[in-house]
Amino acid sequence: MNSKTIVLSTLTATAMSLAALWSPMALAQDRVAYHIDDAATQGLKGLRNVRNHLDTDPSARITVVTHANGVDFLLEGAKDVNGSAFAGPVAALVARGVKFEVCEITLKNRNLKKEQFIQEAEFTPSGVVRLTKLQVAGHAYIKP
Repeated sequence: MNSKTIVLSTLTATAMSLAALWSPMALAQDRVAYHIDDAATQGLKGLRNVRNHLDTDPSARITVVTHANGVDFLLEGAKDVNGSAFAGPVAALVARGVKFEVCEITLKNRNLKKEQFIQEAEFTPSGVVRLTKLQVAGHAYIKP
């Protein structure tokens, strides 16, 4: 074998190895945690971000975790700054597989009841702990 053949063989083998490593990652489903702790500044923007995310990557698995004042956009009758109800866009995203989780510590601290939230809302014992567990499990973290 001459040196050109050896170099070409080495480059081909390297390229094939890299392709084999990259392929599973290309097929992997993105898992993302969106963190909302202030509905007034993040609610509408967060919903737009999630919608755009899914429009670009429909297979993404998205969980929106809310706590503190971030839970407010999931309250029954909540409206954005334009006077539009949040319930419609949230329901549309849930239909696309998005989960919306509300911190139960926030409920206790703010004297809120689960019945005050739209039916699409799910509940988690602690929003901060949930965000931590999602990140440890490999979810990307986004705070709109």
